Amino acid sequence: MQKQLRTSESFNEVTVIELEAAREGFMSESPLMVGLGEVLWDLLPSRRVLGGAPANFAYMATVFGDRGIVASRVGNDELGREAYQLMNDMGVCTTYLQYDDRHQTGVAGVLLDSDGQPGFTIKEQVAWDFLQWTPDWEELSSRVNVVCYGSLAQRCNASAETIERFLRNTPENALRICDANLREPFYETDTLRRSFHFADILKLNERELFQVSSALGFGSGDEIALAKRLFREFELKMICVTKGSRGSLLISDHTIIEHAGISVNVADAVGAGDAFTACVAHYYMQGRPLEEISESANRLAAWVATQVGATPFVSGAQLVKIMSGESFTEQAHGSNQSLLKG
Repeated sequence: MQKQLRTSESFNEVTVIELEAAREGFMSESPLMVGLGEVLWDLLPSRRVLGGAPANFAYMATVFGDRGIVASRVGNDELGREAYQLMNDMGVCTTYLQYDDRHQTGVAGVLLDSDGQPGFTIKEQVAWDFLQWTPDWEELSSRVNVVCYGSLAQRCNASAETIERFLRNTPENALRICDANLREPFYETDTLRRSFHFADILKLNERELFQVSSALGFGSGDEIALAKRLFREFELKMICVTKGSRGSLLISDHTIIEHAGISVNVADAVGAGDAFTACVAHYYMQGRPLEEISESANRLAAWVATQVGATPFVSGAQLVKIMSGESFTEQAHGSNQSLLKG
């Protein structure tokens, strides 16, 4: 493999023009990107914000002008109706959102450490634990371009079976992204192995890389060696490892891209990793080089880490500033804490 180091070089001007066009609706054939799994409310110390990795992914896909869709389940309650309305207001398609009369909308208590990194207490037996395979979801899965899923929504058998049926029904050329999203105690080795076998791209943070490698019996090694082992074991197209203040690692068949990270003033890191994943998906579908994908994903994730919650509003002009790097020159003397643990 050819090893390259990517830091914060100038963003491609053509990409900025394309971002502006996408946000104005000029790209009618934008990819259909589905976030499959949990929708929940993150109960932050300061306020309640919409979250759940698949929902965050779908929202960020929409920010890029892609067709972001949430495939999840909420309770037929006030929080569920509020989630539905908010996702609509954010431009995320909620046509495939299911409603549950027996189980409540999911919530997660969030505590932030001194670096803004979140810890979660996730309520059990909620609506998204009971995802149902329906004709609508069968139709959606048959025409999806990108689907992002993780391990958390598979903690109950009902949802695990539905997610597997969805993945099996996707087109052969669909891009399947597994965000490991390990949340104690809600994952099992068999679930991880099955999820990774379906994936084309695997995204996980540095801590999860070592947890997964241990669970799969890979033995010891540095992050590159373990990531390459995962890459080969599950015949991936790419593996993405986010590394907190030390940026990220992307590995494909012939290339390793290391990013040194971007210094920002962290509000909280909730959703930064999901923004990273959505950005990777957007540019991977365009056939962009790994260096460009890495730089773009780190820029978006860094900006999200400066905001409260996982789904901050992003205007078209603001997105262009973020992706050009202009937003970061304005806070060049800020904290060197970073972002990408989630």
